[in-house]
Amino acid sequence: MPAVRRLPSRAALLTEPPRAGLDVAALAATWPLFAAARRGDGHPVLVLPGLMTGDPATLVLRTVLRALGHHVSGWDLGLNRGPTSRVVDALRAHLDRLHRTSGRRVSLVGWSLGGRYAQELARAAPGSVRGLVTLGTPVGRGAPWVRTASGVVDRGTRRLRGAAGLPRPWAERGALRVPATSVYTRADGIVHWSSCRYEIRPRRENVEVRGSHLGLACNPAVLWLLADRLAMAEGTWTPFRPPLGLRVLFPRSR
Repeated sequence: MPAVRRLPSRAALLTEPPRAGLDVAALAATWPLFAAARRGDGHPVLVLPGLMTGDPATLVLRTVLRALGHHVSGWDLGLNRGPTSRVVDALRAHLDRLHRTSGRRVSLVGWSLGGRYAQELARAAPGSVRGLVTLGTPVGRGAPWVRTASGVVDRGTRRLRGAAGLPRPWAERGALRVPATSVYTRADGIVHWSSCRYEIRPRRENVEVRGSHLGLACNPAVLWLLADRLAMAEGTWTPFRPPLGLRVLFPRSR
């Protein structure tokens, strides 16, 4: 039996930036389609960026979701250098504040490492979370990518106040008890797509899109899926089914 590749290919990694540009171009070309996308009900949505990015990297995504009627917040913590104690405490407080001030559960959207944060927030406070969508995130707790990223984070944050003694990766106790959608692309040059898939179980789904890892936050298929997932009434989760005219954007979902 051939060995299973657990790291993206060198070609996929090197071509990430130009392929992300194609994702942006695809969004511009398909923008009129969003007039038919599902609208939000105004509940809070917290968007978490990937490693070594910040709120500017999710600006397009948040702008589209706001235009569709969602009450969207960025993470407001500057550059994402990893789960330092400051970040963990601030995210817990941010989630609690959004839940208390709105009186409604919060949807979480996390890109790459931000998706790991979203999972751990949902484990820590399932009563505050309506559901989550991860984009190019390794969803298994023991994924090799997470261990590698953890080492990078440890070295990079060694001098940061409050970083000492924090386990990597950030892990809360308890099962993930909220609806969860993992979005992945087989052309991902940063995270191997096979680590971005949940085991099939109730209220879990994996949805494949075409595109790059760096372009996931402006990929038209991702934005359409987010509009659909975030517009579901609380407690009425059903699996994602793309409309017939957009199925070419979604190679498979299950």
